[in-house]
Amino acid sequence: MRPRPPVKGRGIFSGTGVIVVGLTATLAALVFPVWSYADRSGTTAANVLSDQTVATQYGPLSALDKDFVTRVRLAGLWELPAGQQAEEKGTTAAVRTAGQHLIDGHTFLDERVRDVAARLGLPLPNQPNAQQQQWLATLNAATGVDFDRKFANILRLAHGKVFTVVAQVRATTQNSLVRALADDANTTVLDHIKVLEATGYVDFAALARDMAASSTPAPTSSPAASAPFADPGQVVPLTPSVSPTYSLPPPASSPPPSTQPQP
Repeated sequence: MRPRPPVKGRGIFSGTGVIVVGLTATLAALVFPVWSYADRSGTTAANVLSDQTVATQYGPLSALDKDFVTRVRLAGLWELPAGQQAEEKGTTAAVRTAGQHLIDGHTFLDERVRDVAARLGLPLPNQPNAQQQQWLATLNAATGVDFDRKFANILRLAHGKVFTVVAQVRATTQNSLVRALADDANTTVLDHIKVLEATGYVDFAALARDMAASSTPAPTSSPAASAPFADPGQVVPLTPSVSPTYSLPPPASSPPPSTQPQP
């Protein structure tokens, strides 16, 4: 008997099958890391919807929510004193105005955050953290135009960082108290950003570099680990000293005052 001729297409089909299997395996290898990454702790979704979320009568309270409440308190603990320094040491009306806005804004926010923390049973710090204390020391040592410049840029950088946190919390929180606090914080921080920029001292190029260099994912723990905490009922309210009020200056449209000759 003659041997059967090979069936046409069988070899081709086998080769195609190998290719299909190979492509499927490659696709699975590409998809799996994407799927597994989304499930890792440390991502934004995991931070917001983690097992650290607790139930409250105002809605779920996430780790990000708790961190945000702490940050609002910490901001007032150093920005209000910085505002007082600006009122006393600022060489221009615009710098002194920015200082007054910091005092007014954080006096208001501090009352709000202490109320929210008390309702949620959250502890709050009574002192700025190490980084904030260093910023205050830098401002305390500066005088004249050097103070004006450092005040405007240090505070503008800090407000830019917290502005992104406020937006993230407002967009994701399921807690009604935290949501309302984020609304108030957003309004206050934006006002402070505007008056700091109106001083004419903000170096936007340096600001962009600093923001890019310090860009970090959402924190999984409180930034106040080194700051003393107190029970909600023992938190010391911020009480600014009586100071004059300055009107809001127009937006800066000329070089910063530091470029002008000094007597």
